Parts: sequence; C-alpha cells; structure tokens
Amino acid sequence: MRAVIQRVCSASVRVNGSEIGRIGRGFVVLVGVAHSDGEAEARLLARKIAGLRVFEDNDGKMNLSLSDVGGAVLAISQFTLYADVRKGRRPSFTDAARPEQAEPLYQRFCELLRAEGVPVQQGVFQAHMEVELVNDGPVTIWMDTATL
Repeated sequence: MRAVIQRVCSASVRVNGSEIGRIGRGFVVLVGVAHSDGEAEARLLARKIAGLRVFEDNDGKMNLSLSDVGGAVLAISQFTLYADVRKGRRPSFTDAARPEQAEPLYQRFCELLRAEGVPVQQGVFQAHMEVELVNDGPVTIWMDTATL
C-alpha cells in the first residue's frame, strides 16, 4: 500500500457538491492499494500513520503524534498513487489493485486507524471527489509498505 500524508490545519471532502467529511487538525491521507497488498500491509500502514510524530511540541520539534494533539484523519482512496509514467505521456495503472480488492482493503485500513484511537473521516471509494485542505507547514510524507 502507498500513502501520501499531508499535515493539515483543516480539510474537507465533497461528492456531488455535498460535503461528506471534515476534519480539523490532523492528516489528509491519500491511500493506494496494489495487487500484492493484504491485511498485513493495511495494519502496518495504519500503525505507522497513527504513531507518526510530525506535530511540534513546546520546543518547536516535530515530536507529537495525532493522539498527542487530538488530531484526526481524512482518508481518500487514490489508485493513481500507482501510476506508472515510464512510457509515453499517459500513465498506466496496471499496478493498482482492482476495485473489488482495493475497496475492502481501503475500508480495513480506515477501521485499523480507528482501532488505533484515531478519528477517521472518509471519502467515497471510486467517486469523483473535491478535497480541500489547509496545509500545515507544509509537511508531506510518502509511505510505501514495500519499503517500511
């Protein structure tokens, strides 16, 4: 699984003009699933994100996690994280899992984050979404379970 984690002051997601999720301080997490991913990858990614210490402490050092600051996650499914742009100008998405595999794993990832004590709002799988966010820092981190 792959994730792009953006530290935010606030974020929201809309589908068909209706807001379906909103968070204050926390992370927007764009989540992609590959063919080879399963429960172990979802668990690893959720644990890493829940414990990620990228919020400043009283000394201005990135030393605090989501739970330390009362933060939340806005999780958005994002198959395009597996885009292959090595040939031509049109990306290939053959490494991304098919929806019937990806959706349950995306949902499981969100459940596992909640089990870590993180409040989670979600986008709608396979929907066209409008995501608004106020980047904090900006702090943006890329994770791939294949390299963790």
